[in-house]
Amino acid sequence: MLPPHVAGPVVVIGGGAVGSYLGGVLAVGGRDVWLLGRRGGLLVEPTPLRLERRDHPATTLVRRIGDQAAAPVDVALVILAVKVFDLASALDAAARWPNAPVLTVQNGIGAEAQAAAARTSPLLAGSLTTAVELVEGGVAARRTGGIGIASIRDADPALLVDLAGAFTAGGLPAKVFKDATAMKWSKLLANLIGNATSGLLDMDPGSIYGDRYGYDLERRQLREAIAVMRHEGHRPVILPGAHVGLLLAGLALPAWLARPIMRRAVGAARGGKPPSLHGRLRGGGEGPTEAPWLNGAVADAGRDAGIPTPVNTGLAILVEAAAADPAILDEFTCQPDRLLAAVFAAAAVAPGPH
Repeated sequence: MLPPHVAGPVVVIGGGAVGSYLGGVLAVGGRDVWLLGRRGGLLVEPTPLRLERRDHPATTLVRRIGDQAAAPVDVALVILAVKVFDLASALDAAARWPNAPVLTVQNGIGAEAQAAAARTSPLLAGSLTTAVELVEGGVAARRTGGIGIASIRDADPALLVDLAGAFTAGGLPAKVFKDATAMKWSKLLANLIGNATSGLLDMDPGSIYGDRYGYDLERRQLREAIAVMRHEGHRPVILPGAHVGLLLAGLALPAWLARPIMRRAVGAARGGKPPSLHGRLRGGGEGPTEAPWLNGAVADAGRDAGIPTPVNTGLAILVEAAAADPAILDEFTCQPDRLLAAVFAAAAVAPGPH
């Protein structure tokens, strides 16, 4: 028997890796899932979706559509599974269901406030810790993880419990959190690891953590984020598949001792999937980056709180500069010492406490 709050159709806006994975997981558990994306067609007949994962591999059925008008009028849940810089268009599409609960699963900080400003319906936040990517016929999970869920506004507690149970039944461990902000900031810490630095240096995260200057950069950016988070009254939480406590313990060790430990842990954490900013800067991607909602979010919050965040500020500036002018990357390729110096130079001319 389906849980009462998610027994109706579920619309996932965003037919990429994350949307396909979350929709596929719910479909495995028997939900009627509609994937709304650019690749969707006019037909609504169920089509196969393969979930390639070490635990619980499965092939399930979902409905792929390219127009929200093809989806049911009454739905149990809308999941916004697009990149954060595409959230405005996803919210426009979600306007078809003004009263439906909405779950945001974007990386970084800021998506929930944007959704709250655009809607009056109940809002939930999700933090996915499983690295996924599209493959032929479906989506692959490149590392074991899970999803955290929390209420942002007016979400029925029973909906949270039922949704967590639905994800877990579909093979994705889920946990409900009381503090949505603590959950989102804890996920942000994981998103920061080896992300901006990997794109700027063209190095894998494990190698960055093994380098003296690379490790210094990483440790500084994470300590800045933790300082801002704690200033706002939130402590890191343990997300399914992402033990932030172990990260904090590693950062507290002397650098000479922590580097080899962190190198092994970070190197194995993503299951071979490159960080998002590496793909954007080094993979020939175009368009916006997530940096304003990652390092930029730490810098913005630090500026508001009067807390210095020079590394996050500098990294956000350099990622945006490199996205606009890829020639900048030549200076930093495999040169963590140069990047460290450039980060502080960029932050020195930015507004705010540094």
